[in-house]
Amino acid sequence: MPDLFAQHPAYARWAHVLLRIFAGAIIMQHGSQKLFGFFGGMGDAGATAPIGTIVWVGGIIEFFGGLMLLLGVFARVAAFLLAGMMAVAYFTVHARRDFWPILNHGELAVALCFIFLYLAATGPGPLSVDWALAHRRPSSVMR
Repeated sequence: MPDLFAQHPAYARWAHVLLRIFAGAIIMQHGSQKLFGFFGGMGDAGATAPIGTIVWVGGIIEFFGGLMLLLGVFARVAAFLLAGMMAVAYFTVHARRDFWPILNHGELAVALCFIFLYLAATGPGPLSVDWALAHRRPSSVMR
């Protein structure tokens, strides 16, 4: 597979890496609120999502998908799942209030959805497990 990032300047490659890492870290925080009650938990009361509910499943996807994205492990798959989850979150939670994100407070869901969609299309970039595995040199046994 051709290296999509080879033609870009170094600052663009590192901006891509930072986008992936910080988007993964942000969504992990949302998952840790739902699963572990971190950062005030759900509703700032330290509550967690009841096991087996759709919110709990969302927390699993957010936390572990965000971790996979942060590390760059199966990053395209994780980003695609996260993009879909954010689209579902927008239309099931925010769009019920109003269609426009500025009015329904869904700006973060929309922004993250398109960031994750971009990362699913472009991959993790350098400084990721996926990148390291794709660019490792074959061992002497493999020659």
